[in-house]
Amino acid sequence: MPKEEVIAQKQAQVDELKDKFESSVSTIIFDYRGLTVAEVTELRKQLRESGVDMQVVKNTLLRRSASDAGFEDLEDIFKGPTAIAFSEEEVVAPAKIISEFADDHEAIELKGGVIEGKIATLETIGKIAKLPSREGLLSMLLSVLQAPVRNTALVVKALAEKKEEEDAA
Repeated sequence: MPKEEVIAQKQAQVDELKDKFESSVSTIIFDYRGLTVAEVTELRKQLRESGVDMQVVKNTLLRRSASDAGFEDLEDIFKGPTAIAFSEEEVVAPAKIISEFADDHEAIELKGGVIEGKIATLETIGKIAKLPSREGLLSMLLSVLQAPVRNTALVVKALAEKKEEEDAA
């Protein structure tokens, strides 16, 4: 393959990664060294089911794309085998899935990430991983919204029963 073609391919990869850095609401960078092929496949499956795209990319391409996207401060973490998980819809999912997987597989080491356009520390990623998923949060919200209606219905029912008792007496 001619050198110009190789350079063009690499530039296309950098541009694609830069776009993912910019369009993702959550990007988690981690070291996957020590996982078996089956374990990596399982992790990819779990991420894919939550709409998260996981890639293993050369560090030089990651450095360049992160820099092009305005995340120059990430360059120091692109050392050793690096995997990256991008989510364009769910902020919590990548951090939660990778953190839970890391609990069972010591080989995974979180390196850092970008959450809603800001570089996230490992501490921040850990806190986000402990949050409920979007569905969990919506369920909690629905429960809170239903409580006043449920309470009103109980009061009306109690008043109706009391009135029936008074009418019967």
